[in-house]
Amino acid sequence: MAQARLILDELKKAKVTHVLTVPDNSSRTLLELLAADRTIPIVPVTREGEAFAIATGLWVGGKKPVVLIQNTGLLETGDALRGTAIRMRVPLVCLITYRGYAKLQASGISTKAEALNASLLSRLDLDSVALLTEPTLKAWSIPHYFLHEDGDIAQISAAFRKAQELEQPVAVLITRDTT
Repeated sequence: MAQARLILDELKKAKVTHVLTVPDNSSRTLLELLAADRTIPIVPVTREGEAFAIATGLWVGGKKPVVLIQNTGLLETGDALRGTAIRMRVPLVCLITYRGYAKLQASGISTKAEALNASLLSRLDLDSVALLTEPTLKAWSIPHYFLHEDGDIAQISAAFRKAQELEQPVAVLITRDTT
């Protein structure tokens, strides 16, 4: 499990100025810690696409925001992500909680886009958003890293470096609830 304190420390080390979010259960502990810490302001938004538009505006204004959303919200962001952050080459890190990942891994099913079909996406024992998360990032040419446990915390710093290097959004997929 990824400890919220370690994530917060990485965000501080990267000099993040704002966290834009639609809260979800998986990120609850991190959001509670951010609220108690008060070092990095939380900017709640009504839709995930709005988070990318506002984050882009903050970046234009010289700030260093992070977007924190669930993978279901990633699917909602399409046009805002494409039309603002990607098109404007914003070096933005997006922390994405990966709903359905554990069941997907337990089932042994691949997340390769070529393996997807209506039969697989309609299985009741799987969350279809888990099947679509990585292929969606690939389709949008968004590099991504995995944060499975505390030992993977350096992936957040790697994502910040990659976002700067490529001048584009980069994702960190948080595969378990923060604690």
